[in-house]
Amino acid sequence: MSSVSPDSVCANEATQYNLENTEIERSKVGIMRAFVESEDPSAKELDDSMFRRFLRARDLDIEKGSSLLLKYLKWRREFVPSGSISALEIPYHLAQNKLFMQGLDKMGRPVVVAFGGRHKPSKGSLEEFKRFVVYSLDKIFTTMPRGQEKFLCIADFEGWGAYANSDVRGYVAALSILQDCYPERLGKLFMVHVPYLFMTAWKAIYPFIDKKTKKKIIFVENNTLRSTLLEDINESQLPHTYGGTLPLVPIQN
Repeated sequence: MSSVSPDSVCANEATQYNLENTEIERSKVGIMRAFVESEDPSAKELDDSMFRRFLRARDLDIEKGSSLLLKYLKWRREFVPSGSISALEIPYHLAQNKLFMQGLDKMGRPVVVAFGGRHKPSKGSLEEFKRFVVYSLDKIFTTMPRGQEKFLCIADFEGWGAYANSDVRGYVAALSILQDCYPERLGKLFMVHVPYLFMTAWKAIYPFIDKKTKKKIIFVENNTLRSTLLEDINESQLPHTYGGTLPLVPIQN
């Protein structure tokens, strides 16, 4: 008589569980789509992955996921009436050269690098900064590899100063846009070269971060920076700033 190993049993049970969950999710997406489309016909243009992300953001609660998606559709029409943000609308923030994108991590997610020390809130308004955030996120997702939905971000606070760079209102606004309008898009966020002074701003921001996002944030010590990044990003895909081989490419390019 042949024996079945415990590992094999566990693997089969896990597969069955995943299949059942996928089927439940697919069914909920269908119900959610029917409701959202009845409330806002423009939702017919959205693919199932969009519905799935908003549903997952609310722990598969159809009512809450639908509410979040309907709010997003209304916000998008009002905030981006032309369908996209032009570089001409955000001159100050693009001139600061603070956001870059190049390479993929080991899961195939685009790698984005943001330099907090280059953010100057005194230049440009809060509304322009919000438009910069939307412009940048749209850029990331339109250049994303087929089948990929998330990105990895390295937030670098080298040179960050409380007087010149602190912008709690801007940080909270960016978080709100990311969490409510682009849910389930952030894969991981590395916080690097974080100065002690930044923790005062962090305490003000933290209550606005939802539980799903909190789990994706990792503060990295300077002495383990390169080794930590290499756990997720191959050296050939790592920006040269962190000991890799790829040059930094501004988001607008």
